[in-house]
Amino acid sequence: MADTPLNADWGKDVLHFWYEELTPEDWYGGAADVDERIKARFGDLPGRLARQLPPQVMTDPMAALAAIIALDQFPRNIYRRKPEAFATDDLAASITRNALDKELDAGLPTAQRQFLYMPLMHSEVLADQERCVDLFKALGSEEGVKYAVEHRDIIARFGRFPHRNRVLERETTEEEAAFLETHDGYGQ
Repeated sequence: MADTPLNADWGKDVLHFWYEELTPEDWYGGAADVDERIKARFGDLPGRLARQLPPQVMTDPMAALAAIIALDQFPRNIYRRKPEAFATDDLAASITRNALDKELDAGLPTAQRQFLYMPLMHSEVLADQERCVDLFKALGSEEGVKYAVEHRDIIARFGRFPHRNRVLERETTEEEAAFLETHDGYGQ
């Protein structure tokens, strides 16, 4: 059974919700009510986009940003502590790489650019992490740089985010277990 076509305003709906209805505290707070709001309103969108990405996502900055939020951020809320939270990470990172290659980030405000770059921070590929650090440095966001460096250093050390091991049913090494005892939340 094929999906019904996406509403023509899906991208505008995502961006309005993310930037107008939510606050920065909502973005990073992990509140159950925010997770429920996203699930109720956009629960099927990440899967639908993964199955059939609209072509404008590869050429239009706002469509790229909306798709990245839907594929990188929404699954972390909809599927918190489940493997599906990371299922569309690679697709989101590929959209980010394309957007950067085509300079679709040029002219976007900082609050939009940081989410356009976020899939690289969530990537378990060291080259993505290095690029993310450079992008956040160029943004001039001290807090963004701090988190980008911390994420990069974890990937440089372990080649993956140990925080995801349990959810993804990966074996945790002794070194990762020791690390997890003192570090909470990275790689989510």
